[in-house]
Amino acid sequence: MADPRNIHTVSTAQAPAAIGPYAQGVVAQNFLFISGQIPLDPQTGEMVDGGIEDQTHRVIQNLRAVARAAGADLEHVVKTTIYLADMHDFPAVNQVYAEYFQSSLPARATVQVAALPRDAAVEIEAVALLP
Repeated sequence: MADPRNIHTVSTAQAPAAIGPYAQGVVAQNFLFISGQIPLDPQTGEMVDGGIEDQTHRVIQNLRAVARAAGADLEHVVKTTIYLADMHDFPAVNQVYAEYFQSSLPARATVQVAALPRDAAVEIEAVALLP
């Protein structure tokens, strides 16, 4: 039975499975809300090797996988929030982020937090407007 509120979850094996009681993404009307992604390899469920750049690439690839599962892509993202364990990583994260978000820049906030799940250095969540 269809939800009369037009709300449903999005799930894909191309992004890490949720590690708690939440959905990878939720579609509500014309919006996609993508849960915060950390640098987990979707095939192994383990943190990726490498530094903050490698972790940021994996996080954004995970975001893109959830967006694609909902019929969108990164150019449909209208808002992101970046959580960093260390604000000194901001320049490197920003450089990688700029590789993925070029023509359609979303609104964004970046904050330093005390800790992230699995001791990740970076987590990013996103909101997209579905095409």
